Amino acid sequence: MPAALSLADVVRLRLCAQGLAGDPLASAVEVAERMLAVQAQDYPAGQWALGVRSPGTTRSQLQTSVSTGEIVRSWPMRGTLHFVPARELGWMQGLTTPRLLKKTRTINARLGLDTAVLERAREAAIAALTGQKQLSRADFMTMLQASGLSTDGQRGYHMIAHLALTGTLCWGRQIGTQQGLVLLDEWVPNPRRLERDEALGEFVYRYFLGHGPATLADFVWWSQLTVADTKIGLAVARERLTEVQVDGGAHFLSDETADAAAPAGLRQHTPVLALPGFDEYLLGYRDRTPVISTENLTRVVPGLNGIFLPLVVTNGQIVGTWVKKISAVGVTAEAALFEEPSTAAARTRAEKAQRGFDRAVTDYARFLELPVRPVPTPNR
Repeated sequence: MPAALSLADVVRLRLCAQGLAGDPLASAVEVAERMLAVQAQDYPAGQWALGVRSPGTTRSQLQTSVSTGEIVRSWPMRGTLHFVPARELGWMQGLTTPRLLKKTRTINARLGLDTAVLERAREAAIAALTGQKQLSRADFMTMLQASGLSTDGQRGYHMIAHLALTGTLCWGRQIGTQQGLVLLDEWVPNPRRLERDEALGEFVYRYFLGHGPATLADFVWWSQLTVADTKIGLAVARERLTEVQVDGGAHFLSDETADAAAPAGLRQHTPVLALPGFDEYLLGYRDRTPVISTENLTRVVPGLNGIFLPLVVTNGQIVGTWVKKISAVGVTAEAALFEEPSTAAARTRAEKAQRGFDRAVTDYARFLELPVRPVPTPNR
């Protein structure tokens, strides 16, 4: 019978699986390999999600990994931009793109993006980018317009997304603060090729490697694969996974994580973590109650509108949000903790959390290679 775990065990093991506790991951590439996919529609937030899990990494080092094609940013699942290990993108899209195209069919039809128009866009992209060329998003839009393809009314964005989903484009080298568009076949010349069942097994295994313990329902939400495909993947991956029981429900984690996180005293890398918005620690699960209450979830996702604010995490629990301001002269950041310091004990916890948050902000500034600036004191 599978071992039974408490919710505290789940939190401890997830911190380890996500590279937030235990042996630090050495680089952003190692983080991408561990997590498989890190949400990155907010480009700076996605970069910090990789950086916070590889202590000591700087943004410039991470951008080098992106600009050399070790990590690629594209649409591997859910119609959302993610960072993924470059060689893994192809087989992921092979599993997820057919369902996504069914979902985009209606909006594409409304925008007048029929098959003929999308194929003209593909031909124009290949002609413009072949030979390791790249274009900024603005220049790519200009190129489409010059090819007789209107980009008005979100047509340009949806053409880019379609070409990326179907394996023609991805984001490539850094251009200023953004990335340029490149041809995927040139950018990732040696993708990993897997048969369908093998790919399903790899998808399931890699999710639990970077997110376990979690449930199959968590994976189905995260990947948007069907339950039937998920069960096939589980059967293929089963010998590399450990099954545990949490409140009577089956959870899975990789054997590697189960072994690495054995010490009960394992704690997160720093007493307080300042995680970015849209971070996998919260977003990567359908059921988020192990790390945050339902009441406080609405403070992280105001109006449950799909916008995930940056997270303050202590002892594996999300205890607040934070805001930052970045300029050429430095970083300022403020935490908004959920608990009101209305008692002596609460004030002590708040002061301890603030000290830990200050250290976390220092780590974030070091990642950006900028100094920390004091938060201005309001005039009284």
